[in-house]
Amino acid sequence: MRVCNVRACQPPTPGSPADWRTSMGQILVAVDTDAGLTGYGVGGGGAAGVHVVETVLHDLLLGRDPADVEGLWEEMYRATLPFGRKGLAIMALSGVDLALWDLRGKAQNRPVVELLGGQAGEPIPTYVTVGTQVEAVLDEGHAGFKLDLAFVQEALDEAVLVRRVAEAREAIGPGRPLMFDAFMEWDLATALRMAEALAPYDVSWLEEPLSPDDLAGYAELSRRSPVPIAGGEHEFCMAGFRELIDRRLHHVLQPDACWCGGLTVLVWVYEQARLAELRVCPHRGAEVWGLHAIAALDPEPLAEVGRSWMTWMGGQPAVQDSSSFVDQKDGIAKLLSLFHNVRGEDDVCRL
Repeated sequence: MRVCNVRACQPPTPGSPADWRTSMGQILVAVDTDAGLTGYGVGGGGAAGVHVVETVLHDLLLGRDPADVEGLWEEMYRATLPFGRKGLAIMALSGVDLALWDLRGKAQNRPVVELLGGQAGEPIPTYVTVGTQVEAVLDEGHAGFKLDLAFVQEALDEAVLVRRVAEAREAIGPGRPLMFDAFMEWDLATALRMAEALAPYDVSWLEEPLSPDDLAGYAELSRRSPVPIAGGEHEFCMAGFRELIDRRLHHVLQPDACWCGGLTVLVWVYEQARLAELRVCPHRGAEVWGLHAIAALDPEPLAEVGRSWMTWMGGQPAVQDSSSFVDQKDGIAKLLSLFHNVRGEDDVCRL
């Protein structure tokens, strides 16, 4: 089996935010083979990501055997090294890597979760990300809730934020996971002060309080914070996560499979985090590409509900009403691989 074409497009996403999440948003990648099989993946980078896929990565993969997914990942990484390493180029590479994993599953007629050593059909608890109030989603049956500063339109002072967390804890009750995402908005002093203030409310983690580039700040914060520190949503490839793991800069690692380098990187992060006794909780883990890894590799499965505007992606396991689980029997178990049920290409864009 040989690759005969590599294609990409950016499907429309009505209702997506009018910011980088649309202009640099998710792209659909297709890797065609001469055996009649096509693998589908989802990457990022918008039109610029499409260009990377259809030039550098297309030329590298054409005529190649897609079976050696990990070897091809290394070649794609090296091919994009002069302008890649992190960011947009790796987001584009992620979509191709996921398409190659899709082909691996289709070639063996097995879901990717089985390729990773797991099995389909196991329920996975979910958590939902909201602004600073959880009341509107309490009846959706999620296991946990995350308050996200990025969703707050007005500027809120620290006392108000702490009060909102206290109100959320009272609303959801004891024992259920409650997290807070500062979306890279704070400095070290603020993060330490807020961690102390949030600790009494049993916050499972404080997410991305500092810039991803402030490694010295994270070293100090992770050492002193009474609340676990999470991050990695905006980190890339093995080299980036290696530093986070070796220096123990985060207690919870949050790679995004369609940004960080694909499933190949996500699997590597799980393996290294297990050795370091760190937790992994993938960003947007309830989207289908993250669920395979969570179902197979995660000893503490918890999947973040995905983006509501990603409606063009078919085959998504639905979050059950009045339940804190994703039922993979209605999703993953029916897939031959990650993206077997992508809606017809004419419905999303011309590939």
